[in-house]
Amino acid sequence: MLKVHHLNQSRSHRVIWALEELALPYEIVRYQREKTMLAPESLKKVHPLGKSPVLEDNGLILAESGAILEYLQETYDPESRLKPLDPAHKVQYRFWLHYAEGSLMPLLLMKLVFSSLGKPPVPFGMRTLGKALGQGVQKAYLNRQLETHARFIESHLAENSWFAGEALSMADIQMSFPIFALLARGGIENLPHTQAWKTKVENSPGWQRTLQQGGPLTIPGEG
Repeated sequence: MLKVHHLNQSRSHRVIWALEELALPYEIVRYQREKTMLAPESLKKVHPLGKSPVLEDNGLILAESGAILEYLQETYDPESRLKPLDPAHKVQYRFWLHYAEGSLMPLLLMKLVFSSLGKPPVPFGMRTLGKALGQGVQKAYLNRQLETHARFIESHLAENSWFAGEALSMADIQMSFPIFALLARGGIENLPHTQAWKTKVENSPGWQRTLQQGGPLTIPGEG
């Protein structure tokens, strides 16, 4: 049986969602974040990087969300329910699968880090300086970069029902976490098509089953 090593409040929700959409039997091994919000050391017994998600399939150990989703589609989706058949949509599919972690998530992680420099666990005496540094980097670089990416995504979703054509695909599943994070902490207004996509995802039966199995996914906003 497929086994998902699932960390609470993490990107492993995407793997559970893919499994639910493919109606595959699976087992969840659950891990809780430490007080530092880092993954527990026990995950290193599963994969040397100690990160989640990790998928086990008959002794095969797979890490990295995009690689896992591609593996599941290629191995367990012979009818191509979660990959478009149209050549133009296939190009979009491949792009968004890689864009999610390659371009968008690094910016969102930087946003999280720099917005936290004025808070614990930063030493009390360094918080004023840390806050000023964090705000300066966000204003000079991060906010403008995120604005560019947000408008790029909004423009795409204004012309497409889903990220790769007219049906849900692994591209949407891969983009779910960064879109949720962008809307929660990006500080960018007037993204109606992106918000509509998120609402459509949240109302979908597959995502509802994912939350039942994996628990809630709450991404804190700015502040």
